[in-house]
Amino acid sequence: MAITASLVKELRERTGSGMMECKKALVETDGDIEAAAELMRKSGAAKADKKAGRVAADGAIKVMVGDDARTAVILEINSETDFVAKDDNFQAFADQVLAVIARDKPAGVEELAKLQLESGQSVEEARQALIAKVGENIQVRRFQRIESDASIACYAHGARIGVLVDSTAESELARGLAMHIAAVNPQFVDKDSIPAEFVEKEKSILIAQAESSGKPAEIIEKMIQGKLNKFLAEVTLLGQPFVKDPDVTVGKLLDDAGARVNGFIRYEVGEGIEKKVEDFAAEVASQLNG
Repeated sequence: MAITASLVKELRERTGSGMMECKKALVETDGDIEAAAELMRKSGAAKADKKAGRVAADGAIKVMVGDDARTAVILEINSETDFVAKDDNFQAFADQVLAVIARDKPAGVEELAKLQLESGQSVEEARQALIAKVGENIQVRRFQRIESDASIACYAHGARIGVLVDSTAESELARGLAMHIAAVNPQFVDKDSIPAEFVEKEKSILIAQAESSGKPAEIIEKMIQGKLNKFLAEVTLLGQPFVKDPDVTVGKLLDDAGARVNGFIRYEVGEGIEKKVEDFAAEVASQLNG
């Protein structure tokens, strides 16, 4: 059967794949467009499996707040390179996944993978198709959907960092808090929210450092307490100097405004993922020697 341009065009529109890939599939299936589409789906799955072991430490963070500011979603989707993370196909996929999370409220990534996008594909099918198209491992890494009795503000620093803040602050201050969290990266809201084991671990480090100083026990105790209080202030949102006005702490700023922070979420692309450092000279030498 002759493979016409209109047949290739129709398959491209259905699968989103390249012209040559579509033509090849149609040739292999003797122009049967249904069989060609199925073949390409299988091919996409095979490519996804092949690339699954490659480290995806780049990507994008997406945030979305509902119209009533009472619900919000934050999402991380990873790619292998920043180049693909900026690709329109990658960005469109991330936006669709974000919308599905807001709509269907999945409990986790595994449940999310089975949900249907507007295209009719499941999230997993669309992910595999995207891998086939861009040639990189793509992973839906994590997401959180939160609800608030107060108000949720968001801030996105490009596509690299995303923040959600649940607070009673008015909108301008709430956004300022989100920007502060993006820039300074506090680990906890306040001292009361710090786990006891976290405090004990830091205290044990300070004790070991102080004991080696040879100072008297009463001096060591004061040294430890002073350094511990300073450290706890540094890792808590309320204890940090506000990034827009370092002369005032975030805690003081909230007190003056009669507001409180109930919680926050901060995602940064690739945090916690060990990214392989490429030695291109060694790679070239290996290929030449091979």
